[in-house]
Amino acid sequence: MKTFKESLGEMLKDPEFRKEYDDIQPEMDIIRAIVDARTSQNLTQKQLAERTGINQADISKLENGTRNPSLKLLKRLADGMDMTLKIEFIPKYDAGNKM
Repeated sequence: MKTFKESLGEMLKDPEFRKEYDDIQPEMDIIRAIVDARTSQNLTQKQLAERTGINQADISKLENGTRNPSLKLLKRLADGMDMTLKIEFIPKYDAGNKM
């Protein structure tokens, strides 16, 4: 049986799939960062909601990708986890290879 990484590697060889995958990557990175930050502090969505004043259902929507966060909302989440929000722009190409 193939692993997820093996299957994904094969699918990424398809230019159409690769374009779609690359297009959603920033959103996936934000979702992953929110979930990782919350779980690293052993917080439930409900606990984070209580700390931030953001409805737990809205936190769930952020984490499952059905809602895009504003910068203001990301700052509130960071503050609620006693973290600093850092957003950066990085080059698409590194030594001729797409990142």
